[in-house]
Amino acid sequence: MQSLNCFARFFAKHSLAVLIIVSVIGVVGIGFAKEKTEKVKLDTVVKDFKLKDADGTAHALYKLSEEKPATVVLFLATQCPIATDYAERIVALVKTYDEKRVQFIGINSNKQEKVEEIKEYSEKYGFEFPVLKDPENKIADYFGARRTPEVFLLDTKRVLRYAGAFDNSPKEPTKHYLQDALDLVIAGKDIPKSSKKTRAVGCTIKRVRKTNVDRTP
Repeated sequence: MQSLNCFARFFAKHSLAVLIIVSVIGVVGIGFAKEKTEKVKLDTVVKDFKLKDADGTAHALYKLSEEKPATVVLFLATQCPIATDYAERIVALVKTYDEKRVQFIGINSNKQEKVEEIKEYSEKYGFEFPVLKDPENKIADYFGARRTPEVFLLDTKRVLRYAGAFDNSPKEPTKHYLQDALDLVIAGKDIPKSSKKTRAVGCTIKRVRKTNVDRTP
């Protein structure tokens, strides 16, 4: 009985401190939850972001995609042989849709690939679109990108309309997922639900380790 009375007196004396601590823990927990769950979903608007290219020039998604009928975000790598298999195909697609004013944006999220390497690689393979460095893979986490190459197609309102593979084979493709989706988006047509998402095949993105980020596909 005496111990119960002691506990009651202690709680009454320190109840305000306990309440503050609990509140702080709750706020911190909510903050972590928000960071873990922030990931764009299909058929929702992609938020603006800003990254720098290999020359140190900052580029914002909304500025690059302004008044464009479609924007293609490509997660690329310099050390991935599968991504290199696609380099020539990517350049050809960029040229094909140049007159239609489609914006292409490359993003490199691999922690071990330096900006000098990205610049040299882009020049070697003729990438005439901005290739941006994602140093803490925050944008890769936001898109849920896991491999290179992996593509995300936005319409003129920056709504994510397609996510996944460039096509169905690094060597001899028979299905051209991105190009088919691009044609539909430019024409103002809906992409069939079964074609909105495909599985990207390639090298995994080498991320900076973050324990509080949920990368569940």
